[in-house]
Amino acid sequence: MHHEWIPPGVDPTRPSLARVYDALLGGTENFGVDREVVERLTNAVPEVVDLVWCNRAFSGRVVDYLVREAGILQFIDLGSGLPTVENTHEVAQFANPEARVVYVDLDPMVEPHARSILRTNLRATAITADAMDVDAVLGHPDLANLIDLSRPVGLLMMSLLHLFPDRDHPHGLVKAYMNALPRGSHLAAAIMMSSDNPKAKALEAMLQATMGTGYFRSRESITRFYDGLELVRPGVVHLPEWRPESVPGPLATWERLLLGGVARKP
Repeated sequence: MHHEWIPPGVDPTRPSLARVYDALLGGTENFGVDREVVERLTNAVPEVVDLVWCNRAFSGRVVDYLVREAGILQFIDLGSGLPTVENTHEVAQFANPEARVVYVDLDPMVEPHARSILRTNLRATAITADAMDVDAVLGHPDLANLIDLSRPVGLLMMSLLHLFPDRDHPHGLVKAYMNALPRGSHLAAAIMMSSDNPKAKALEAMLQATMGTGYFRSRESITRFYDGLELVRPGVVHLPEWRPESVPGPLATWERLLLGGVARKP
């Protein structure tokens, strides 16, 4: 365990979403308190680990598509979490070494860890900022050093939008980002879907109990995030159905918990 180094501003006695996600992926940048949350989540919904990997695989396919087919060479990864495996910069730069990536997270643990991993990578960095503050994110000097906001950007919200209750106006937040980005920019998001599925109810209840957050949305509400944008085929679908590398079999119950899609700003 990496207990010997706790970055400034990090409270090791309170669980953090970034570290819980890291623990679910089998990473080592987490504390006992985070692993306790993981234990509670996996007891409630054993497939939560599969869910996280499913989200990761979707993110990889999206980034690969955006670089190779949409010609996007710069990415802003909002609510990125701790760097683990198959990170955005790895997928993007494998597809095109010129690709640039800025990771954005509110957790003060993310930036120092990401920067230590990225210290030899001149086209990727991490910043600590609140994704809800569009101006603070897009106006951050370290973002400005890498991202040219006059050229199309891939905006990634892979584990972010289910953190905001409706009173935080998440639809307006997405609109504010897309309004600030140039034509040809793309939005990619994965969002937890509410349903009568007992696993959805159990996971939502457990996330709210352990992390104080986790707001699942209806399909209609999720689709509305893409209003005013041109959806890329196949539209807003369950993650395994989005441009799969092989034909997906029947979806498992837990695979129905997430919807995702990619859309272009016309």
